[in-house]
Amino acid sequence: MSEEAGPMLVVYDDPSDQRSLSLDDTSSTEESPDETRLSLETTTDAIPYIGQRFVTHDAAYEFYSEFAKRCGFSIRRHRTEGKDGVGKGLTRRYFVCHRAGNTPIKTSNESKPQRNRKSSRCGCQAYLRISKTTELGAPEWRVTGFANHHNHELLEPNQVRFLPAYRTISDADKSRILMFAKTGISVQQMMRLMELEKCVEPGYLPFTEKDVRNLLQSFRKLDPEDESIDLLRMCRNIKDKDPNFKFEFTLDPSNRLENITWSYASSIQSYDVFGDAVVFDTTHRLTAFDMPLGIWVGINNYGMPCFFGCVLLREENLRSFSWALKAFLGFMNGKAPQTILTDQNMCLKDAIAMEMPTAKHALCIWLIVAKFPSWFNAVLGERYNEWKAEFYRLYNLESVEDFELGWRDMVNLFGLHTNRHVANLFALRSLWALPYLRTHFFAGMTTTGQSKSINAFIQRWSIVFGLFGWKSFLVTEIAVGKQVAVAVDFKDQAGEQQTMQQNLQNLCLKTGAPMESHAATILTPYAFTKLQDQIVYATHYASFPMEDGFLVRHHTKLEGGRKVYWVPREGIISCSCHQFDFSGILCRHALRVLSTGNCFQIPERYLPVRWRRISTSSTKLFQTIPSDHAEKVQLLQSMVSTLVTESAKSKERLDTATEQVSILLSRIREQPVSIQGTRDIPIHRNL
Repeated sequence: MSEEAGPMLVVYDDPSDQRSLSLDDTSSTEESPDETRLSLETTTDAIPYIGQRFVTHDAAYEFYSEFAKRCGFSIRRHRTEGKDGVGKGLTRRYFVCHRAGNTPIKTSNESKPQRNRKSSRCGCQAYLRISKTTELGAPEWRVTGFANHHNHELLEPNQVRFLPAYRTISDADKSRILMFAKTGISVQQMMRLMELEKCVEPGYLPFTEKDVRNLLQSFRKLDPEDESIDLLRMCRNIKDKDPNFKFEFTLDPSNRLENITWSYASSIQSYDVFGDAVVFDTTHRLTAFDMPLGIWVGINNYGMPCFFGCVLLREENLRSFSWALKAFLGFMNGKAPQTILTDQNMCLKDAIAMEMPTAKHALCIWLIVAKFPSWFNAVLGERYNEWKAEFYRLYNLESVEDFELGWRDMVNLFGLHTNRHVANLFALRSLWALPYLRTHFFAGMTTTGQSKSINAFIQRWSIVFGLFGWKSFLVTEIAVGKQVAVAVDFKDQAGEQQTMQQNLQNLCLKTGAPMESHAATILTPYAFTKLQDQIVYATHYASFPMEDGFLVRHHTKLEGGRKVYWVPREGIISCSCHQFDFSGILCRHALRVLSTGNCFQIPERYLPVRWRRISTSSTKLFQTIPSDHAEKVQLLQSMVSTLVTESAKSKERLDTATEQVSILLSRIREQPVSIQGTRDIPIHRNL
């Protein structure tokens, strides 16, 4: 049949006139099968038609591509044909649906592993054919065949934009992305920044995170072996300058860097005191190496994040995570944390069970909540904020029974019975919901304020390490040393500045109770403020003796309450609310019982070392010297803290204190050192 004989298939309003064309045959076929689908999501003037003319075949392609995007599919160039004879050129082109044709079966080769990639091709017959003609003198391209039948579902407008044909990165965006990469920020952060710059909703950029990663990969000209050598040389240089710096690494069979982890001496010392609760964040990616960056973080006695170590991994699998955890424990002398918080990576969950079986594993609530907008915003619409408030209420409940009943009511109220995210959250509830976690120590890291602080700290660290990880920043060994110094100074200066600010605060006693005064001289301002709130709340509670303890409840309540067990002779007290187990701060119920029992000081064991006004080096000192000396050192710590607080209240006091302490310090240095083993122990300069 000639090309000008008429349309092979056009789009009709009457489905009975629809006919399809095989891409392997230029003749018409019988009526389309019932399972084919016809797109009518366009206006009449935007539909290709037989005889339609275009100046170039590229213009025809662009027109058909726009038509396809409106309909819910994309196209690709398929087949070209030319007339017989040399030099006659191209005379016919086919543009087809992106799902046209079938995937050829590859022959298996045991020596060469095959990638198990799924194909979207399903033999779709939709196409547009154009032919070159010179009937009017100037050459032009005319539509000579058109079929719009599809044997697959067409995509919705908000889905079609994810097809590869419509995902493009402009030259301006490429430059922006490369600039972001040099700062060391993650691809996810790049996407958020560009969404804000372009004023588009999250997820509506014309490209995806995968496209950005592919772009960055294409611009990397590094020899992997040289890259490994540079990073390892950097760690060895630090080790030469600081023998207490620790690092471990593995190489793959091709001698390329596979995994590497490191920690500083100060971090290891901090972990010894504050490593009871740890966050292991693996959600960031070091753009320089295109490798996941894992960071271990904790909370110190001033309530500030402290860095324990970090790791770069080639793959996020069970083997890599197990290696990282094992290396970390090696740095920390085999001491595992009581609690470790991570994201929802199931490989990491299994690795923790293997390498840290005694640690309680939980999920970071802030990483879960960060996904809520993409999970529930579209589903709940205007009720999203109402649902989120209900979620937080359930999250903070104390009783497991109340949580599970409330969750069921929440699902019914918002119609979320079939929502997979809600089902998954409930299945993992024992790893994130507070009613299941209150008997484990978390150092306050589950609170909103602390979670934001930790997340911001991790973000800053990922940027710092991004700066000295990329080879273009490793110009000389001196530059390496400077950038490592930046990372260390960033940590130390920020921590010391906030510590100083807390120590200069004027602690205001609210009750005048001896317990409050005593705690103020021992605990850091951060911890004391938490305890002080509980002391104030305790004054509003009543305690009732029982056979096996006390029942404590608010003075306005006639029922309920908390059960408190107290053994005065042994100085042991516990409460059914488990607040001390959870945060290391005594609860109002226990404090009420202590007050009722004429206890004027909080027992020593309930003023944990991790919340006291001591440095990590002082803690090492306590472990080295006899207990009676340790008590005196502890008393001196409290006196020094009080001295700083009182002296800072006026210039005159500060001048007097500085003068007298200088005289006292000179006299002390004249005294001989009599305690064996303490000569070389460092004392923190703040003391």
